[in-house]
Amino acid sequence: MQQNNRRFPVIAVLAAMVLVVAMAALALAKPNTLVRAEIPAQYKWDLNDIYPDWTAWEADLARLENVMDRYAALQGTLAQGPEQLLRSYLLGDTLGMLAYKVYQYPSLSSVTDTRNNEIAAKLQQVQILFGKFSVATAWFNPELLAIPWETTEKWLNETPALAPYRYSIENLYRQQQHVLNEEQEQLLSYFSQFRGTPASIYQELSTSDIRFPEVVLSGGDTVTMTAGQYYSTLSTNRNQADRAAAFQQYYGIYHANANTYAATYNSILQRDWGTAQARKYGSTLETYLDDDNVPTSVYENLVNIVKAGTAPVHRYYQLRKKALGLETYHGYDGSIPVVDFDKVYDYDEITGWIVESVAPLGADYQAKMKQAFAGGWIDVFENEGKRGGAFSAGVYGVHPYMLLNYNETLREAFTVAHEAGHTLHTMLSNENQPFATADYTIFVAEVASTLNEALFLDYMMEKSQDPKERIALLQQTIDNIIGTFYTQVMFADFEWQAHKLAEQGQPITADALTELYTGLWKTYQGDAVVFDDLYGSTWTRIAHFYRTPYYVYKYATCFASSAKLAEDIRSADKAVRAAAIDRYMTLLKAGGSDYPMELLKKAGVDLTQPETFQAVIEHVDKLVTRLEEELAKL
Repeated sequence: MQQNNRRFPVIAVLAAMVLVVAMAALALAKPNTLVRAEIPAQYKWDLNDIYPDWTAWEADLARLENVMDRYAALQGTLAQGPEQLLRSYLLGDTLGMLAYKVYQYPSLSSVTDTRNNEIAAKLQQVQILFGKFSVATAWFNPELLAIPWETTEKWLNETPALAPYRYSIENLYRQQQHVLNEEQEQLLSYFSQFRGTPASIYQELSTSDIRFPEVVLSGGDTVTMTAGQYYSTLSTNRNQADRAAAFQQYYGIYHANANTYAATYNSILQRDWGTAQARKYGSTLETYLDDDNVPTSVYENLVNIVKAGTAPVHRYYQLRKKALGLETYHGYDGSIPVVDFDKVYDYDEITGWIVESVAPLGADYQAKMKQAFAGGWIDVFENEGKRGGAFSAGVYGVHPYMLLNYNETLREAFTVAHEAGHTLHTMLSNENQPFATADYTIFVAEVASTLNEALFLDYMMEKSQDPKERIALLQQTIDNIIGTFYTQVMFADFEWQAHKLAEQGQPITADALTELYTGLWKTYQGDAVVFDDLYGSTWTRIAHFYRTPYYVYKYATCFASSAKLAEDIRSADKAVRAAAIDRYMTLLKAGGSDYPMELLKKAGVDLTQPETFQAVIEHVDKLVTRLEEELAKL
């Protein structure tokens, strides 16, 4: 539940699983194996920094339960005065810091081998404990809110030790109308563990139980079409028939289970609408945006402006079709370079480039980036049973851990830069904020990652003397904006419309979701792209739909924010540049000490203004024109 998430940010963060990490750099080629034991240790996480073994973890698990019992025993004492309120928050901090470690140790262990039932059982132990704790502490928010705000404000003003908790307390009172009474909160808390069940079902169906198909390519090679191999094929294989075969086989696996995915997603939609009604919100959109105090108009403006501004993207697809010499242009043609360019990027080499690329942000930032890449923080390569994609996970009091599935493509090189941005954000936040405000929200999380990508692009463009690589980099820039801005808004549009189906009591089936997604796909992609039927089933495999509803729009708002910040950081005016860097570092160090839109305003970005989003659309149009000119020269 939202208010409890604010009171205990660790539980919200662990549920969302979105922060960062990084790994060692030794001059070795990419391991030609999917067997984890055969991958050199320097390319894998060292979880000993959290616990040396499971015995130590079990000891802290028992300690965690003890601290939870002590916290639950505080019920009925908050009105005794500021000292007692402070005691509860201090004990909550102890609980939260311990919970980070106890949760992340089995969670990260499970990520690298989702088939390991023993580790999965240990993770469930923690989740069950969190569920019990949620029930046992459902009293906290109603009890605090029973104290008149005038009294609580007086305590805050007269008790300096309560200062780290002011933002959390003020935010709780702001949301007072959505907090139920003690009995009702306790009733809802009984469902806290169930709330994560749909995401667990999706995880098992998409990772543990999935059997990726083998595809025979035109060269005679047989490839197991895992997620990593699929995107590698689309990025490097210049034979359109091979890309089509990879697409048909890879998406066919998801399409074959569309009914199960639909049932799983429907449970999420019904869960969210039920929660919204219970907490007296008018829509699920209001529910999810209110915790960050974001007006629904920001979401609505974003979707409407981007949907109306797809012309530059459609022009880009037409340009790609012509440059690639294709009779028809399909979605699976979108990742192949427009010139014959299939350079591989050694992981150890690009990590050094990323460190060099962030030099504009100062020596201290660079030094921290080197530390992140020094070893044990990043799980680099794909292996059997490993979760796909990339993320970064903070472990307060230890350091971040970053997941990659690196395949040596240019796209994945930028993924490393992206996740490293998250890592640095977490490091700076944790170093400069007390635990109570160290947890920054998802709404600002993607600013650091996308700005890191922008700096990496600047570095690569300046470094490269190869005209084909420069064109590939320009394509990478446009593709990155499409993926981070346009595509994420299309996903956000889908989530918004799907949740409306639940709110209106409409049937939610695989066919209904596919019809909805198909309509949006055609609107955003345009006539330049041939619609292949399987793309209508894309909703089955977008993990954020199942794990973190109403998350994806934040990629777009963050991208618009980082674009504005990057523009100022690149300024030729030394004073403007220095001021922009100072504001940006202040943002990264601020953690979750204020509402995210307020933090961004202090950094120089106002997301209430449509011009902020329109500027990105105009920038894409200019980039497409530049690419057109570069291709003409070539």
